[in-house]
Amino acid sequence: MAGGLKAGFVRLMDYLQDPQHVARFQRLCGVRGTELRDRFSNGVPSARHGDVQNGGGDATRRKTAGAESDGEKRNNGVANGAAGESVNGNKNGVEAQGSAVKPLRRNSLTGDVGQEFIIENKFLYYLFTLGTELGNELFYISFFPFFMWNVDAYVSRRLVVVWVWVMYLGQCTKDLIRWPRPASPPVVKVEMFYNSEYSMPSTHAMSGTAIPLSLFLMTYGRWEYPVLLGLSLIISWCVLVCLSRIYMGMHSILDIIAGFLYSLLILAVFSPALDIIDNFNRTHPYAPLLIISLHVGLGLFSFTLDTWSTSRGDTAQILGSGAGIALASHVNYRLGLLPDPPASMFPLQPPSFTLTLIGLCLLRFVLGVIILLATRAVMKALTIPLVCRLLGIPSNDVRKARQHMEVELPYRYIVYGTVGLNALFLVPFLFARVGLL
Repeated sequence: MAGGLKAGFVRLMDYLQDPQHVARFQRLCGVRGTELRDRFSNGVPSARHGDVQNGGGDATRRKTAGAESDGEKRNNGVANGAAGESVNGNKNGVEAQGSAVKPLRRNSLTGDVGQEFIIENKFLYYLFTLGTELGNELFYISFFPFFMWNVDAYVSRRLVVVWVWVMYLGQCTKDLIRWPRPASPPVVKVEMFYNSEYSMPSTHAMSGTAIPLSLFLMTYGRWEYPVLLGLSLIISWCVLVCLSRIYMGMHSILDIIAGFLYSLLILAVFSPALDIIDNFNRTHPYAPLLIISLHVGLGLFSFTLDTWSTSRGDTAQILGSGAGIALASHVNYRLGLLPDPPASMFPLQPPSFTLTLIGLCLLRFVLGVIILLATRAVMKALTIPLVCRLLGIPSNDVRKARQHMEVELPYRYIVYGTVGLNALFLVPFLFARVGLL
């Protein structure tokens, strides 16, 4: 019986990891590979040309997903034929229904720009592009500072602790398991930047689960707002991010489920320690030394990859940001900056939305982000050449120089540690000086 359960579990895992499910979801959402267009010449499908272009795509699909049933083959043939007509310009009097585009960013390791694909539903394309950006650097460098400067510094610094632990453990697990991305074909690679990273678990799904859920748990009872609003935010945020990774062709269904469950496990284990961690970071006299040592040590412990990937840099960037914000919370406590409101004020009442308040929030955000972007640019310009000179590594090609672990780790730590420090300390300090807080 145990053997049967094990075999059933393995079959379920294989089923959830099947790239054909990803491809079907993409077709359902209006994403088609442009090779379908090339299979039709004057209305006649050219199987030989398609096979050469796809590098034995049919054989690959049979290996990864098993043979399709005759009925499924017929259905896919009809669907592919319709797609071929819809993307081939004005074919047989039918206007093209989609536009051919390429991934927004090239592969970070190989520089590959990716293949063209057809977008038949632009709304879903922009929606899922937004969803996938909720797990990228631009979102983090915008969301966390905005929350610090305009909403609640107490919640934001604890939220960053959760984000660091979730992303660090997710990246380490991904590099230990080393499962590849879904096979292409049949999957269409709508995104290429992270294609060289490993796949299991999805760290986008982890952050897309942990951030909204933690945000709700930390603000419920502290701020007064409808519970249904918070629950709707969790579900919408999480579902959007998870589905966007399947839409982009970056993860299988199994990767998404594993990332979702893994983040819940991490939250269950580490959430009870948040008070201890936050109080230590702020009040203990040796906190700065331990913060720096811990974050650097975690990075050095995890970076045992056999080759370079964006995973190593992203992990160092996350650890550096977390260290900078933890240091800033200690400095703020010593200087009395951004004090926490007394417990007698809870639950806090959200302020009325007026044009003055909106303008003040936007002004803080714009000025603060300008300071952070300037910090990042200046520190990059100073750190990379300095580290390369100290290590004797040529710095004329910055992209290649950054692929050396000896360059990338100190560069990421110093740059993003400084950005994190400025986000929670320098920017609020300047705002307080000019009367914007």
